[in-house]
Amino acid sequence: MQAAQNELITRIGPGTPCGALMRHYWQPAALIDEFDARIDPRMASRPVKAVRLLGQDFVLFRDASGRWGLLDRDCPHRGADLAFGRHEGDGLRCPFHGWKFDAAGTCLDTPAEPMGSTLCQRVRQRSYPVLARAGVLFAWLGPEGSTPPALPALHAFEAPATHSFAFKGQWQCNWLQAFEVGIDPVHTSFLHRFERDEDGAETSRAYGRQFRAASVGDVDGERWPMTRVMREVCSPEIRHEEVLPGVTKLTTLRLINERLTHVRVTHAIFPYTFVIPLSPTMTITQMHVPVDDTHTYWYSFFTSFADPVDKDTMRSQRAATMTMPDYVPRKGRHNDWGFDPEDQRTRTFLGMGEDDINLHDQWAVESMGAIQDRTREHLGTSDKVIMAHRRTLLKAIETVQAGGRPPMALDAAQAAALTGPDTIDCIAPAERWDAYWREQVAAKYRGATWLTAADAAPLSASTEARG
Repeated sequence: MQAAQNELITRIGPGTPCGALMRHYWQPAALIDEFDARIDPRMASRPVKAVRLLGQDFVLFRDASGRWGLLDRDCPHRGADLAFGRHEGDGLRCPFHGWKFDAAGTCLDTPAEPMGSTLCQRVRQRSYPVLARAGVLFAWLGPEGSTPPALPALHAFEAPATHSFAFKGQWQCNWLQAFEVGIDPVHTSFLHRFERDEDGAETSRAYGRQFRAASVGDVDGERWPMTRVMREVCSPEIRHEEVLPGVTKLTTLRLINERLTHVRVTHAIFPYTFVIPLSPTMTITQMHVPVDDTHTYWYSFFTSFADPVDKDTMRSQRAATMTMPDYVPRKGRHNDWGFDPEDQRTRTFLGMGEDDINLHDQWAVESMGAIQDRTREHLGTSDKVIMAHRRTLLKAIETVQAGGRPPMALDAAQAAALTGPDTIDCIAPAERWDAYWREQVAAKYRGATWLTAADAAPLSASTEARG
């Protein structure tokens, strides 16, 4: 890749071509949990947070009526920081000169102006639409007055609160390398390789140990944990197909023997979302939101197709690895990500422990540098999914520059039709693996009491029927 192309697809600030593309989509801005006084007691009296997205600074707050407000952070009077504003129930008041703004950006008061002044009526702070969905506050940063797209009816966004959970974490790197690690089907055989196997319900539910869980199906009556599959078959067959514009199904096949094949089906959703299996009954939908050019927040939506989720446990497990309230990992470049040469020699391929594979991914993307220099890459056949996404990204930037509508900027009807998508890890009969994994997905959906028959229809199957 040429240096100019690398700049084009990584820079997302205001006025950049990729930034213009990104502003066609809703952006996760914060967890609703961040405003829960039981989790952050400061929010009881002052539900206000500074937020940085796509290289811009904002202040996010909830007023006394429960309305969310997202405003430009610099006061339109003299540019002071509204993140330090006084929360007065119906809006934020700037401590510099007392100017006050409500959640819609309307100026409510300019107290230092003379009696009868109409200045307040002529001033407005830029505000941005906010949408609460699946435990996350989404922000629309498109041009003022433009119509936001609709969020697709993905399972992650439609599941009831009892069966869903959202969390986030910050990585100190560009958004694109953060996303690309998740759509790389091969890295799991190396980056997450463990030298010993475990299995059991408790192990599969533990934080950061999802590859300990057994795949659906068995080998000669024996359940194989994912760790064994990934370790013993490290050169899979990779297939990818665009089932809808901006939605790519990734199928990774690992031949176990002449009778059995391990099948892993995931989906990539443009521009920066992937959907993967966490266990036989839970999926992760993960979005990689550019904070600026060199920082990214991943947002994970956990969706259960069986039992209700234990949110308190899931939250506490993950929060233990972070420094709050910024959700920054405790391990990073400053302490070599916890690298242990003895662990690398005897237990794991990477040497950063077995208890948190998220740390493994963090090392991979942060160790590349703040913005990966793709001019130095030497890509192979196993990188074809990465190459395909980059081509889609470059084409989408060109489309926006020409005044067109990019993939996944959906209208209401398109969004309602986009359900699922399907994910699975299973050991299937080699001669009928494609039918088998679909059967297993259908069985998973039948166990989800919250799904309707239409919601449970496999994405790829419904797409083929429409075609």
